[in-house]
Amino acid sequence: MTTEFSRRDMFRFAAVGLGGVAFAGALAGCSGDGSGGSSGGGSGAPTNFSFASWGMSEEATKPTLGAAIDAFAKKKDVKIKTPSYDYNDYLNQMTLQVRGGQFAGAAQLDVAWASGFAALGKLKDLSSVASGRGYTSAALKAGQVDGKQIGLPWTIAAIGLITNTEILEKAKISKPATTIDEFEDQLRSLKGLGGGMIPYAASTKAAQLKDILVWMQTFGSPLIDGKKCTIGDDESVKAVTWYKKLYDDGLIAPDVDRAAARTLFAQGKTAIYDDAPVGKAGVVQSSPDKDLASKMSSMARPVLADGDTPVEVLWGHLVTVVDGDGADTAAQFAQWLTSDEKQTLSYFSKLGLPPTTKKALASSAVADDTFVSDFTKRVTANASAEPLWKFPQYGQMETEIADQVQAVLIGKASPKDAMKAAGEAVQKLMDA
Repeated sequence: MTTEFSRRDMFRFAAVGLGGVAFAGALAGCSGDGSGGSSGGGSGAPTNFSFASWGMSEEATKPTLGAAIDAFAKKKDVKIKTPSYDYNDYLNQMTLQVRGGQFAGAAQLDVAWASGFAALGKLKDLSSVASGRGYTSAALKAGQVDGKQIGLPWTIAAIGLITNTEILEKAKISKPATTIDEFEDQLRSLKGLGGGMIPYAASTKAAQLKDILVWMQTFGSPLIDGKKCTIGDDESVKAVTWYKKLYDDGLIAPDVDRAAARTLFAQGKTAIYDDAPVGKAGVVQSSPDKDLASKMSSMARPVLADGDTPVEVLWGHLVTVVDGDGADTAAQFAQWLTSDEKQTLSYFSKLGLPPTTKKALASSAVADDTFVSDFTKRVTANASAEPLWKFPQYGQMETEIADQVQAVLIGKASPKDAMKAAGEAVQKLMDA
């Protein structure tokens, strides 16, 4: 997420309307040993503990999250410290504190950080507190690293293609494309509408160009194969070549990141962009079109050939527990915060962030939201973690790739040379 449009913005927008997506599916369930810490939630008397989050530093989420923390503290008659950092500083601060033994307790975690955080070797095994709570198997999988339950799923979704059905209809598109070739044809039809229409507000700015990775996977590149980075293979080169063609033909535009894409969509200047559904409320709020919410829909990412499974990337938050003083009660808190039906539905209704248990997902509050339910079926059901996330240096890897893709877009490098350089840079980071 960029600094100009960070998670703070997403939470602020989510607070004024629904924007989540229920994460359903039937992926592998929970299993595992610990991740360096002891197991279970403990059965002793409740003790004071800490809960670190970036949510407590955000104006939109602090009242709701603070009320939940206070409710649990009162119920258990304990005190809960709430260290908090802005999203952009959070991971670095928590890594330093956990590595230095200065923090123990519950901690909010982005799903993209799970592997790197688990590598610190300080996380409590949450298998026992996850058992029997009704989490969807797919949500549980989001909190697993190497088969170990290092986090409980708090809210799980995906980054997928959001569409404006009214603009699609103007281009005589009655059904979203299912293949890459059909998708490109539809983008050209949208371009034909004129008026400065940007058919697809794809990411082209370096800060968000990691979005290209899901298209590389769509073209057949695994990105990572065991201990080898495959970027630079024929499939990744074809994906970037295709992206460059869209760029040169005006089907995507220069200097677009997530913030710019949301603005273009809100203004009716693009028909398609990539986002997590949590961004919907902000787009609707900032749009001059008061009926935009009813026109917003979603589509599965187009595939290379009929019969392929769409590739979608996971999005969401976990609650993990760092072993140490108060960790057992912190684990009980993590369980309550993420699986208590009353609590999770309250969180959804106030912030638009979806619950992760089957019972809560089946409630009318969630199931009756058409946008949420459609996105779940079309996009989130196929979502999985980005392969690079398993490496602590994944952020550096994404930057190396983004810089090379941008060089291709602006004509400073060929797709083949750029992807070879990107793959070599990622491999060095993997081997470091």
